[in-house]
Amino acid sequence: MATYSDIYLSVKDRIQPLQGVYQSAEEDYQRLLQPAEWNDVLAVDYGLNIQRLNIQVNPYQVFHCDVPGIQSYLYFVINDIFYHEQSARNQSLPHGVIICSMREATERHADLVRPYLGKLMAAQTDSFVALNAMFAQDGFFIYVPDDVQLEYPIQMINVLRSDVDLMANAHNLVVVGKNAKASLLVCDHTMDGKVRFCENRVTEVFVEEGAQYEHYKLEDTSELTNNLTSLFVSQAASSDALVNIITLRNGQTRNKIIITQEGDRAVSTLCGMAVASGKQVVDNFTRIEHRHIGGKSEELVKYVLDGQAKGNFTGELKVLPNAQQTEAYQTNRNILLSADAKVRTRPQLEIYADNVKCSHGATTGQIDETALFYMQQRCISLEEARLLLMNAFLADVVGNIRVPSLQERIATLVDKRLRKADDACAGCRESHCK
Repeated sequence: MATYSDIYLSVKDRIQPLQGVYQSAEEDYQRLLQPAEWNDVLAVDYGLNIQRLNIQVNPYQVFHCDVPGIQSYLYFVINDIFYHEQSARNQSLPHGVIICSMREATERHADLVRPYLGKLMAAQTDSFVALNAMFAQDGFFIYVPDDVQLEYPIQMINVLRSDVDLMANAHNLVVVGKNAKASLLVCDHTMDGKVRFCENRVTEVFVEEGAQYEHYKLEDTSELTNNLTSLFVSQAASSDALVNIITLRNGQTRNKIIITQEGDRAVSTLCGMAVASGKQVVDNFTRIEHRHIGGKSEELVKYVLDGQAKGNFTGELKVLPNAQQTEAYQTNRNILLSADAKVRTRPQLEIYADNVKCSHGATTGQIDETALFYMQQRCISLEEARLLLMNAFLADVVGNIRVPSLQERIATLVDKRLRKADDACAGCRESHCK
């Protein structure tokens, strides 16, 4: 019987075109990471499932991490292959809604895919995006027709499963039609804690005129899992888009998020948080681009770093000459819990219009000692006081989750992560994955 070692081709030894991309990616990334950190990510000889062999695992049987109390349409991507067998719950999708693999979408729904696929990533010079374009052969496709409003969120679970070091490249496309409404929760979970994974996923999102879209990303994996996420969002006039990226447990993570307002009076909300310890590294690169009149945006990114964890934030607000009456606000706040934790932050404004309201700011510090003192005077232990203050610090990011049951679940996961409890989602525990 073939093993993963037999069916996965080597990235660095057998795929020659990748060598140049690795070198280019290193040049880009060296500006932010130390050499040892870089080598730790890309020096690994990952496998690639070039032959598209199916993984013999039924995620509905081995994965038990559905958020309690939430009704959702549940789908899986195994490494970088969309899982085609669906649960009965997914049969209740409204008429015209399509959720399937990218491979199937390009064959059966070419007229819907062609105007969008690759449009946003084509303008990128990021080497990791080029790497994805070279190797991605599947992913997920979500299409919500005009005027259709999904009652329940869509859950897309990326399950990583292998017995050799593996790189997963996936290209995803989401189209939300005019006056439509949809929300998507993407979760990353690792079923094998002894091998190294590198995820390189590109997602293009088109939010048409008057549409509402929510995009949640939860990363709760392992120290051996490295995540390269590129999310590109295009908003038409009067659309409303929310992006909330949460990293709780990982090895090294690089989130690149670009939101472009392509119509008048679009509204964008971008939130993110990272709770990191040990030698975790979390980088967030964001850009919100206002191109039309009356747009609004609000960005809030927070880090809580302990141990030798490192965080990087580079955020850009760009207001073009035609984007008069823009309101745009950007905030990055960080708490360092140890002397060895480090954060580098670079908030930026680039404004070419004169009738705007824009601001940006960044703060880095420790937990308020005065607040700790007063809480201890009220018989709250030092440890519990620290936890309460850290939860309060992250509360506004969690509060920007608009699905109540999901917000409650994420708040619980954040609290357990801050307590350094064994809080990986149930689907990630070995007892559920065997």
